Amino acid sequence: MSQRLTRQQLQGLATVTAVPARTPMHFGVDRSFGLPTGFYVATVALYLAFIGVMAATFMNPELAIPMGIFAGFVLMAFGLAGYWVKMKPHNDAAAPTWGQLAARGIDTLNGRLTAGEAAVQVLTLPVLILCWGLAVAIIVAFT
Repeated sequence: MSQRLTRQQLQGLATVTAVPARTPMHFGVDRSFGLPTGFYVATVALYLAFIGVMAATFMNPELAIPMGIFAGFVLMAFGLAGYWVKMKPHNDAAAPTWGQLAARGIDTLNGRLTAGEAAVQVLTLPVLILCWGLAVAIIVAFT
């Protein structure tokens, strides 16, 4: 159970030491995701290619504004991530180069990946989305 202690009882039980002065601590932050910039450029290009395929497939002047908005969202999303990688303070890490990724690989929750395996893992979804758009374009062309 708890009991109430007076100040005199508390001072008899506790030892009081001087509080050390607080100094700001510097922790390095890696915001680069451990991947070269080329992966992000390729991802943006594949998403924009999908939007381009859809725009060309369903060519309609009324879809110009929505397609422009979609492309703008893709560019803004990846542009914001690009600024986040360069954000200060305490951002000492830069995105690795292709050579560094090829030499070291990258650690993921599933284990270490080589540069080729990382490329496949990162670019699979954008490539599948582009293939889906191409499949839709072929279906529309034959109907």
